[in-house]
Amino acid sequence: MKLFQLHVKQKLPISINEAWEFLSDPKNLKVITPDSMNFQVLSGADRPMFPGQVIQYKVTPIKGFKVTWVTEITHVVDKNYFVDEQRFGPYSLWHHKHFIKEIPNGVEMEDIVDYKLPLGFLGRIMHALFVKKKLEEIFNYREEKLKELFGVYTTN
Repeated sequence: MKLFQLHVKQKLPISINEAWEFLSDPKNLKVITPDSMNFQVLSGADRPMFPGQVIQYKVTPIKGFKVTWVTEITHVVDKNYFVDEQRFGPYSLWHHKHFIKEIPNGVEMEDIVDYKLPLGFLGRIMHALFVKKKLEEIFNYREEKLKELFGVYTTN
């Protein structure tokens, strides 16, 4: 069994309250997901995040390949972290930890995703050829979108 991990950090010049309010609202996942993925929340995002919350999405990870993805929010510690786990979807395992902590002049957000692909050897090949790059693209998009939303401008 091959378990993969994606680990990213981002700093934003916003308050912990502002960060938590945005990140813990499941409806905002659509805002920070690339448009090319045709992300739709189907159910479960109608109230603030809580342990046991089940959220259903439709997403197109590859053009022409639409999948249903069901996640459960398994842990929530207010203004500190939350965890979502896939219950049904494209991965054999998806365990995503979202950490938020105050730092001088803002917050640091940290995402740790442990995941496993189905299909054994073929899944490992798909990871090397496509999946790893796609996940990095999604999280890079997310980083840029959060900078845009919260007024972080870089100069060259």
